[in-house]
Amino acid sequence: MATTTAPKTVLPTDWTLADLQEHLGGIPLERIRLYPPPGMATVQHVNDLNDHKDRLCELIDGVLVEKTIGWYESRLAIIIAHLLQSFLDVQDLGVVSGEAGALQILEDQVRIPDVCFVGWDHFPDRKLPRDPIPNLAPDLAIEVLSASNTKKEMDRKLREYFAAGVSRVWYVDADARTARAYTGPEHCETVGPDGVLDGGDVLPGFKLSLSELFARAGERT
Repeated sequence: MATTTAPKTVLPTDWTLADLQEHLGGIPLERIRLYPPPGMATVQHVNDLNDHKDRLCELIDGVLVEKTIGWYESRLAIIIAHLLQSFLDVQDLGVVSGEAGALQILEDQVRIPDVCFVGWDHFPDRKLPRDPIPNLAPDLAIEVLSASNTKKEMDRKLREYFAAGVSRVWYVDADARTARAYTGPEHCETVGPDGVLDGGDVLPGFKLSLSELFARAGERT
């Protein structure tokens, strides 16, 4: 069941919206929801909102923050998910989910990777969780960067992923047609437009060619 109790993170009572914005990584104010009041949102609020609104929200320290992804970025995410699923159809290593798949990766944090892979060892008897927001950290989290994503925001998200036990994180930059492959918060490999993302020990044998990915996605005006 989704958590209904108030989060343990307590925000300072003398903070302004500017302080809150900085705490969340300098994201645009229009992505910060004021209901429930900042610091009071729970996993259940995330579930209720995501069920009944046309936008998805993540939970960060008791604050609901709208997740944004542009049309082209969504297309890239779908292609990545398709390629991953095609690989898993042959190499049955686990499951893949997309950009609406919210996960409670830490006690007060709900994150929504654009694409993620979770190995079968997380699911006893290969039975998937019934909870709409399972308490689960993926093995591989993939984010396709959008225009409103700030560096501080994504640096924080990176730290949370690895604190939760994620093994690999890929950040795909749609504008530069490059990617950053992380095996830890401070361990990063930059992959150029003609390079390949490697699944390593998380997805042995899986490779994602960036030139193929962007060729499939199509040219932008």
